[in-house]
Amino acid sequence: MSSSFDVVVVGAGPGGIAAATVAAETGKRVCLLDANPSIGGQIWRGLSSKTTRDNRHAGQFAIWSARLANSGCTVRYGVEVIDAPAPGRLRSESADGGDEVAFEHLILATGARERFLPFPGWTLPGVTGVGGLQALVKSGLDIADKRIVVAGSGPLLLAAAAALKDAGASVEAIVEQTPLAALVRFSLAALAHPYKLIEGADYRRRTLSASYRIGWWVTRANGQDRVESVTLINGRKEQTLACDWLACAYHLVPNLELPRLLGCSIRAGYVAVDFLQQSSVPGLWCVGELTGIGGMEKALVDGQIAGFAAAGNLAQARALARQRRKWASFAASLDRAFTPRPELRALPSAETIVCRCEDVTHRDLATRRNWREAKLHSRCGMGSCQGRICGAAAEFLYGWDAASARPPIFPAKISTLQAATRSAAVPVQQAKLHPEPDATSSGI
Repeated sequence: MSSSFDVVVVGAGPGGIAAATVAAETGKRVCLLDANPSIGGQIWRGLSSKTTRDNRHAGQFAIWSARLANSGCTVRYGVEVIDAPAPGRLRSESADGGDEVAFEHLILATGARERFLPFPGWTLPGVTGVGGLQALVKSGLDIADKRIVVAGSGPLLLAAAAALKDAGASVEAIVEQTPLAALVRFSLAALAHPYKLIEGADYRRRTLSASYRIGWWVTRANGQDRVESVTLINGRKEQTLACDWLACAYHLVPNLELPRLLGCSIRAGYVAVDFLQQSSVPGLWCVGELTGIGGMEKALVDGQIAGFAAAGNLAQARALARQRRKWASFAASLDRAFTPRPELRALPSAETIVCRCEDVTHRDLATRRNWREAKLHSRCGMGSCQGRICGAAAEFLYGWDAASARPPIFPAKISTLQAATRSAAVPVQQAKLHPEPDATSSGI
């Protein structure tokens, strides 16, 4: 079954919700698609009218979720977009099977994922991403009294540590690889966003029992059947801390698979957009982390601009230009501050697994010349995640361009692909079986 809308929005995080809401409020027929069972994306994951009381972002979630519910927008949950088979069409998969949706205008808000960089022991049970451990806790994981080290880089470290502490964990250390000088420069730039500084100070207040180590990084996770301790270094001295969980990630990278598939220009790792959030593809807008890692506030502004522009309300879109510039500047300062330090390239040993789906080690990859050669000789990036984890790591470790986008951009059921193939093949088969009638035929 297929359907058609004026505007389709992919991704129901803050940016996607804002875009879909303002476009629908103008009277446009809007559809919002998301792979999760509820709206919110990563930053609003698990929030509802009953769970927002103690969440810092609850106010904005309550406002935007209510507006979305009253906007007339069609929201479809559990829907993963896997292909764009023709101009103005998306193919998706859900528990009910494959489907297609047609659109006149498209807004992408597919968000970002954590950047994982390999080190010895990173595949041990108990080693997770920073946001990944948060998501597990929100899904019911009991971490009461568990010793946790939060490490890597980026503002998510403090936020996650505070949330884990609130859940009853014993946060042993917060380990930020960024040098002190870079962190000071970022803090000075953030003076233009005092709310962010206050937010960060509150997270640190809630985690004062944990040591905050600036300029330190993880060199290895230790343990037999699961992580038991983590070894840290600051370039001069080394220390090992006992822990039950290690949450480690190095800032975020945007989910560019769908923008690449649709032909969007990518610049410096993000989708290139104009002041109205429109990409290089006419009628296609990109918002939020796709255009720069800047958090909820940036995503909401980007989403509103794109939603107004897609609906034809250019004056309202332009009215948000100043806010857009402010949050774009903040995103750029985040990237400068939390770039992984070069020492992290030396962490993997020869036996360290880089591609976890196909068990490809650093030894297998270090002598390869590029991403294509690595895939051909080792199957790196050809597993179930399709390079989403090892691709970003390979770009950092080896300097490869691991960008690729071929349908399906997410793993799909064979039945979905078969149905799509049959649907696409029908006109061709009919043309062979039933040639165009001539003047004397019956036309049957």
